Amino acid sequence: MERWNDLGDVPAGYGPSVVTLGNFDGVHAGHRAVLGQVVTRARAAGSRAVAITFDPHPLQVLHPDRAPGLITSLPQRLELMASTGLDAVLVMEFTRQLATWSPEEFVDQVMVRTLGAVTVVVGRDTRFGHRNSGDVETLRLLGARLGFDVDVVGDLLPDAGERRWSSSWVRELLAAGDVAAAAEVLGRPHRLGGEVVHGDHRGRELGFPTANLGSPVEGLIPADGVYAGWMLRRDLPEDDADRVLPAAVSIGTNPTFDGASRRVEAYVLDRTDLDLYGEQVALELVARLRPTERFESADALVAQMREDVESCRSLLGQAVVPVADHHARRGVTAAGEGGSAG
Repeated sequence: MERWNDLGDVPAGYGPSVVTLGNFDGVHAGHRAVLGQVVTRARAAGSRAVAITFDPHPLQVLHPDRAPGLITSLPQRLELMASTGLDAVLVMEFTRQLATWSPEEFVDQVMVRTLGAVTVVVGRDTRFGHRNSGDVETLRLLGARLGFDVDVVGDLLPDAGERRWSSSWVRELLAAGDVAAAAEVLGRPHRLGGEVVHGDHRGRELGFPTANLGSPVEGLIPADGVYAGWMLRRDLPEDDADRVLPAAVSIGTNPTFDGASRRVEAYVLDRTDLDLYGEQVALELVARLRPTERFESADALVAQMREDVESCRSLLGQAVVPVADHHARRGVTAAGEGGSAG
């Protein structure tokens, strides 16, 4: 998938193309329905499949006090968008100047003149242009004048009576720690990512060496607690047996030891032979086991950690490994000794 960061990066005479636009934060099931339709329409017409997205999020520029926490970083968002089969993504820098463009100016300059749009695919609630004054009807009127079709993808509802898929819904679920429900809306487990850095090494002393993610952590961090999940070691080749490993993930301040800073750390089940420092890893969160607690002693904490590991082993024994790494499932019941990050 090609990535352009400016209108000037798009090759002259590009097109014909099938185009969509949006923030696509989280690239949830609703987003993928739209992006999938873009790809389907483009393949059928022999056109290019292109998405327009924005960075930073418009609210971060216009109303920083109301800006939401982002479910995915820009690299995560682009990786997920690429997996839908898009040919290209135009990442437009969102500025106050861009916010003044009228819907007609945006469609004419970006979609038609730059991308050669012959079809525009959008969801029913799409808004764009100055003060979000453009909508689906605006697109239809402009399409009739500028020569492109408009394909509207209906709301995708999980079940009758439930709300439609949305980024705000995902944020609410993550804030509550309900990563299992968030995965239903996302269509995949929520993922955090970052570089493994040195921590206090307290986990090693307790017999559960942990890999600590350095700041900033990619992805929206859910509520404090202990989670079952998978560690994806991104620096390893896909056929490496240790690329995907089961893990117990702790998010919080370590209140038993009067910790002050919020951390994300993961213990790879039954493995103490891993040197992970400096590696880029991703953590896919499958289920929340319990909220963060303050224990009366280190021994009480260790006893609970043993229970957490058993719960993780049981849950992950039935869970689906990250799709891109389905062949690399390892270590659910394996044991080892040695040293690790923590």
